Amino acid sequence: MSELPVKRVIVVGGGTAGWLSAAVLARAMGPNLQIRVVESDAIGIVGVGEATIPQIRNVNRFLGIDEDAMLRATGGTFKLAIEFNDWLRVGHSYMHAFGEVGLPLGPLPFQQYWLRTQSDPAAADLWTYSMNAVAARAHRIARLDRVGSSPIAGPKYAFHFDAARYGRMLREYAEQRGTQRIEGRIVDVHLRGTDGYIESVQLESGQRIEGDLFIDCSGFQGLLIEQALGSPLEDWRQWLPCDSALAVQSVTQGPLRPYTQANARPAGWQWRIPLQHRTGNGHVYCSHYMSDDEATALLLANLEGPAIGEPRLFRFRAGVRREPWLRNCVAIGLAVGFLEPLESTAIHLVQSGVSRLLALFPDRTFDAALIGEYNRKVREEHEQVRDFLVLHYLASERRDTSFWRGCAELPVPQSLQQKLAIFRATGQIFREGEELFTEQSWLQVMLGQGIRPRRYHPVADNLSTEQLAEFLGNIRTLIRGAVDRMPSQEKFIAEHCAAAPP
Repeated sequence: MSELPVKRVIVVGGGTAGWLSAAVLARAMGPNLQIRVVESDAIGIVGVGEATIPQIRNVNRFLGIDEDAMLRATGGTFKLAIEFNDWLRVGHSYMHAFGEVGLPLGPLPFQQYWLRTQSDPAAADLWTYSMNAVAARAHRIARLDRVGSSPIAGPKYAFHFDAARYGRMLREYAEQRGTQRIEGRIVDVHLRGTDGYIESVQLESGQRIEGDLFIDCSGFQGLLIEQALGSPLEDWRQWLPCDSALAVQSVTQGPLRPYTQANARPAGWQWRIPLQHRTGNGHVYCSHYMSDDEATALLLANLEGPAIGEPRLFRFRAGVRREPWLRNCVAIGLAVGFLEPLESTAIHLVQSGVSRLLALFPDRTFDAALIGEYNRKVREEHEQVRDFLVLHYLASERRDTSFWRGCAELPVPQSLQQKLAIFRATGQIFREGEELFTEQSWLQVMLGQGIRPRRYHPVADNLSTEQLAEFLGNIRTLIRGAVDRMPSQEKFIAEHCAAAPP
């Protein structure tokens, strides 16, 4: 037991990042830790992150949050995949579906056997071997561990939900476990003269709030980590050129799709996220190629239902904080950096940041080894997500606008060059360490963006033509049969987690 334990944690900023951090620490550390969240009702939150990835189920499980209750409270729906429209070329569509694609056989991953069939024009599409993709296209959902006694797993899902409502759930959870909320705007940050550590934050009222560990969840402004401590943001716009986003809600019309849509536009892309009570929409674009007025008009012209309210404009700069943990301050969420919402990673990066802080939780000596490891892992994770996002832009065949011609000239990070070179040569994909995106994720996006291997692994030839056809056919049959037995998403939600009318 440390003789200098951290007793007081101050979380600066609320929203999903602040209250998720407080909830996880309150659940893990219990009454031994005093947690206070400082936020101001006068300061808005970004609050547009409505799509998640399956890892959110881990933190909900850790907190003991009932899934159906969460979906009712947030107007949530299920998410099986992301559909990418017009990214490779106008009129082309593919899915990045969660979960497994096919089944490995012997020493080889599934794609090697599938690649062997690709000389045949009648060969089945890759996504017919994905439970999630087939279910998403059919607008069906079920909680299913396995298909009968087969090794084929059921759907792997995440959620679409109202992020502000989810944040309020987390606040209630944290406050029930002793977290104190302090209302007020921070006007000053006091540093210790001896070592530059944060000693306290001061509110407009004059109140000073002291702490041992400070968690900066103040969003893009980086109130503590940047403005007080001077940790700069490393600019990644050379790889991710979009710098603006407009967000607006609309009336839900048409089927309740269990997937996010990412539709490419002349200077960026548009998201469409179906909730029970409305649809979330946004337009991410590069202001160098399109004005705000043009971007707004394009967004509103491509809604499926009438807009609810006026679009909100956000400016951002792609990049990551050089030192997310500096002295006694740890940045979480947008205070660490921003990599745009193309693959719905924002809430996950909050979750992984606070989980990593918990694993490396310091005492008041703030050991440099802990800080160094935290910063190394945060940077590694952000670089891996960056590479995955860059792939969508640079692999496009589109040359119809200045923006897409510019994307073709984007520099390729060395780590991404290596991954692409190996896949083009052999169809193999190697996951690095704790990399967020799986081999199946890389496979779908690389193939969806038109990247084709030159050959498949020779071991795949060990199966006879008849054996290969039977192996592939059985997988398709099992998946199709399982999906046919699933209810529609509307029916499943009505039976398990329907929200009250707004």
